[in-house]
Amino acid sequence: MAASETRGEQQTQPVASRFSDRDIYLFKEGSHSQLHDKLGSHPGQQDGVDGTQFAVWAPNAARVSVIGDFNDWEADRHSLRGRDDGSGIWEGFVPGVAHGMAYKYRIVSRYRDYQADKGDPLALAWECPPRTASRVWRLDYEWGDAAWMAGRRDANALAAPLSIYEVHLGSWRRVPEDGNRFLSYRELAEQLPPYVQQLGFTHVELMPVAEHPFYGSWGYQGTGYFAPTARYGTPEDFMFLVDSLHRHGIGVIIDWVPSHFPDDAHGLAYFDGTQLYEHADPKLGYHPEWKSYIFNYGRHEVRAFLMSSALFWLDTYHADGLRVDGVASMLYLDYGRREGEWIPNRHGGKENLDAIDFLRHVNEAVYRDHPDTQTMAEESTAWPMVSRPTYVGGLGFGMKWNMGWMHDTLQYFASDPLYRSYCHERITFSLWYAFNENFVLPLSHDEVVHGKGSLIGKMPGDEWQQFANLRLLYGYQWTHPGKKLLFMGGEFGQRREWQHDESLEWHVLQYPLHRGLQRWVEDLNRFYRAQRALYEDDFTAAGFEWVDSGDRANSVLSYLRQGRDADDILLVVCNCTPLPRTNYAVGVPRGGRWEECLNSDAPLYGGSGQGNLGGVDAAPVPWHGRFHSLRLTLPPLAVLVFKPAEVAT
Repeated sequence: MAASETRGEQQTQPVASRFSDRDIYLFKEGSHSQLHDKLGSHPGQQDGVDGTQFAVWAPNAARVSVIGDFNDWEADRHSLRGRDDGSGIWEGFVPGVAHGMAYKYRIVSRYRDYQADKGDPLALAWECPPRTASRVWRLDYEWGDAAWMAGRRDANALAAPLSIYEVHLGSWRRVPEDGNRFLSYRELAEQLPPYVQQLGFTHVELMPVAEHPFYGSWGYQGTGYFAPTARYGTPEDFMFLVDSLHRHGIGVIIDWVPSHFPDDAHGLAYFDGTQLYEHADPKLGYHPEWKSYIFNYGRHEVRAFLMSSALFWLDTYHADGLRVDGVASMLYLDYGRREGEWIPNRHGGKENLDAIDFLRHVNEAVYRDHPDTQTMAEESTAWPMVSRPTYVGGLGFGMKWNMGWMHDTLQYFASDPLYRSYCHERITFSLWYAFNENFVLPLSHDEVVHGKGSLIGKMPGDEWQQFANLRLLYGYQWTHPGKKLLFMGGEFGQRREWQHDESLEWHVLQYPLHRGLQRWVEDLNRFYRAQRALYEDDFTAAGFEWVDSGDRANSVLSYLRQGRDADDILLVVCNCTPLPRTNYAVGVPRGGRWEECLNSDAPLYGGSGQGNLGGVDAAPVPWHGRFHSLRLTLPPLAVLVFKPAEVAT
């Protein structure tokens, strides 16, 4: 017997399994939602000996060994034992392996001449890229967000104000004097929460934080479904960031990617010498646009893996919601494929029936175990009832991104204001379907990359008109039915397109127009959070009423936002041309004085200072089918918001 084999026999211990018969049953059924407590690496003691228990799913392996610094990466030292219950799980206890040690699984397949060193799919921590090993980790953190957690049901409710600041952690702010490095989780915890709190956003949405080998994927090509990336610190450091955001009264939404995974050799692809996590047929299992693999949602163990990942972020990391990426790519078998490149479902259709069933089960599990959180779908088609409960045939998401609103609105605002009368329906069309789903209105990172330019760069006209247009766009977004989302940098009018390896252009805040835009976003958020009419009936027609949607000739919109209290009412008027308009008549539902609460043309924001001197008295002159009307001065490229004086705040 070889010396290495002798050492292996001496160091490998029979395992006291973490799996009960019920665990195995639920795993095979696809309904196990706590796999991170069973699979993966778990440091501790066995029979009084310190070490780590390992367990990995590899049903088509002939042999599985744990390799790492602790055994000089030799595969014959610590072999795992396959369970005899048909689960495909290999497990074992390795003495002396402690918290923080790096490891992989050497997997020798029973098929072909295949072996590979794989990271642990259930690892709680990984080495910092470009290194690719998993790390043994015992999570140890004392949370300080009990007050937030106790009250977050109200903060995350559908009837609550949700104004979301989307953040890419590696490029929000960098340290140029230190090699342009990004901030750590703990440095971010010092700077990001007070900034978001000052601007009045209710939530942050973090672009994928799960471990990913290629930084340029922005986290959307992940390998660590249970581990925050080590680029910015330890898992506890990430907990500290979430904790700090919560202690500042800010919710945390995590971008979660169950739609695809990369082909990196240490990752999930071809895990045990077979297509274990992905489909075997590339017409089902390979994404031609993203050059990545598609999960096999019909395989029960894969469903349990992904469901456990979703619940893990909500439970272990106190996340308040999941934004689920690429839902459209999951729903359609022909997504991104040409004729003949996809396989119809059993009914001959293009719907991915397994993915539909999986999404419904995940959403049911989330709202069962964490009813005070939300799931949000990035879904770009007209798939029905995405944000409706599964018991009425929906997919079960809490909300859906309104991609149609985003495309139409940006096209409208990119057009020359002098010609906006010819595309008036782009700015009004969204109200025809605004209440079909629980919509989030996104101006996300996708709109400021890949040659699309920045938001301010999309706006036409000279510099003053560009900023006036952007203030108008935000005013329209914040008063339109639906929750709000803005990507970082948009709040102060970053000039260049977003670059993932550069800091935001914080230096532009030295210029008045940029500072004015930032102040406008701050005031919009504070007004939005203070006015129930702007959020509590976001998802029903009761919260919105047109005053006049048809003034195409002047490119003017006017509408009411209404709360559940009859006195809670706001009038919004948008002038989408650079021409000021005087003595403009707008019908209102009551007499008395209407106070001008917001005016995007105020000098404070970089505007020209035109307006209505703080308010207007309604005259008993019928207009727009109402018994009273206001005669207004409409500033150029501006939005005005009015409220009856007796209830104005």
